[in-house]
Amino acid sequence: MKKTIKNSILVGLSVLNLGLFSCSDDFLNEVPTESVSDQSATTTTGNLFLVINGIHRSLYIRYQDSQGKSGIGSLMIQNDVLGEDFVMTSRGNGWFVSASAWNDHTNANDSDDLFPYRTYYRIIRNANVVINGAENAEGPDAERNAAVGQALVYRAWAHFQLVQLFGKRYDASSENTQLGVPIRLTADNDPLARNTVEEVYTQIHTDIDEAISLLEGYERPNKSHLDKSVALGLKARVALVQQDYTTAATYAKMARSGYSLMSRDDYFGNFNDYGNGEWMWGSHIQEDQTDYFGNFGAYVSRNYSSTNIRTNPKAINNLLYDKIEPTDIRAKLFDPTGEHDSLPPGYEIASNFTKYPYTSQKFLAAGTGDSRMDVPYMRAAEMYLIEAEALSYTNEASAKQVLLEFASSRDPEYTLSSNSGQALKEEIYIQRRIELWGEGFRFYDLKRLNQPLDRNGANHVGSVINNVYDVPAGDNRWQWLIPQDALNANPLLEQNPI
Repeated sequence: MKKTIKNSILVGLSVLNLGLFSCSDDFLNEVPTESVSDQSATTTTGNLFLVINGIHRSLYIRYQDSQGKSGIGSLMIQNDVLGEDFVMTSRGNGWFVSASAWNDHTNANDSDDLFPYRTYYRIIRNANVVINGAENAEGPDAERNAAVGQALVYRAWAHFQLVQLFGKRYDASSENTQLGVPIRLTADNDPLARNTVEEVYTQIHTDIDEAISLLEGYERPNKSHLDKSVALGLKARVALVQQDYTTAATYAKMARSGYSLMSRDDYFGNFNDYGNGEWMWGSHIQEDQTDYFGNFGAYVSRNYSSTNIRTNPKAINNLLYDKIEPTDIRAKLFDPTGEHDSLPPGYEIASNFTKYPYTSQKFLAAGTGDSRMDVPYMRAAEMYLIEAEALSYTNEASAKQVLLEFASSRDPEYTLSSNSGQALKEEIYIQRRIELWGEGFRFYDLKRLNQPLDRNGANHVGSVINNVYDVPAGDNRWQWLIPQDALNANPLLEQNPI
């Protein structure tokens, strides 16, 4: 059955309350409260930017009228609770508990299995409006190029997120003919079969390479917009997943050029500001655009007074914490006592907050009554870690130098690594786990490295994770099931093995 797209798209920074139909015909459609027809959206380059601004805004709005589905921050939490490093200290008020037990993404009828599929394809569709309609838009070429360049980055990034979730892992030693996800290059909902994993990655690189060219010289107004450095960083991420280590190292180094690693003082007291010189891409939530109990900070901050934070403060795996040197500033981002006596001034927690050992104070909301905090999507630290990991396969001496530059910014007593081979790689993996804790990478990392889930011997609560301590590498559960709503809407889709 042919699907039709409603002539409405996400526009402007003021768009609110995006609704979704539940029937199969409209499964990917949305009806924003403020919309413009597809035709109007592509008449001028200024209108193209309205669509781009709408996509920026869509990264942190609530979907499906659920506070647990507030944009990319919620998807980051989904990915981290599936790993071993992000610990749910109690069942709290229920949010993300089922996900941590590997129940949601293994149930095709679960709304949390549908959430990323819908969200990323919605971004792709709106990006396609810009990409396919920009040629005839009136206005300066520079403005057109900037809009199309950002749309291409979004399309590449969203396909990349989808194929990592719903496809089997990329294996550079094979032809990767396993099923990935449908590649959507037009703004319609016509049924499409799943492309192979290799085909998806080929399209991702095509989009990124064109975006890098179009974004040359573009100066963005703030870090919620995408510029050439973000496109370069995405290229490095993708290459790392594909085990293309030469490309990963090259592009990571280019991406981080012009960014400085944050100071130790900034790390502990000013991490959550996307104006931080280390942040490459993030969302800043204006006060009149907040989602209160749905914001990223309402689930991962230590100080916002939500039921979820008060009763289920998020903790680091204690075995991972024990690997952080006491002289490393990142040791201060978690409190092994759970008392949080060392919080920066103005971020103290009230007496009614439940306290557990090893809880995080990395993320701090604007206040106990204000859950806003900037949401990190890409930082220069990640680029250093990509470069070091990639070089550990091709040039160990260079890998050690990059690791030294990065790690000594966190720990002034860190010295040049004496490790080599697998031990050097393990050292870099540990640095990555510590550095990117809570930023949505752990499920992806375990899958790309073909490593098992191992929660044994740590501070996980069996009743919270339903005693899911182990998932073998290569298990079918590393592929999210294709949502049943998608299967109902698109007869060409094939389900993943269960």
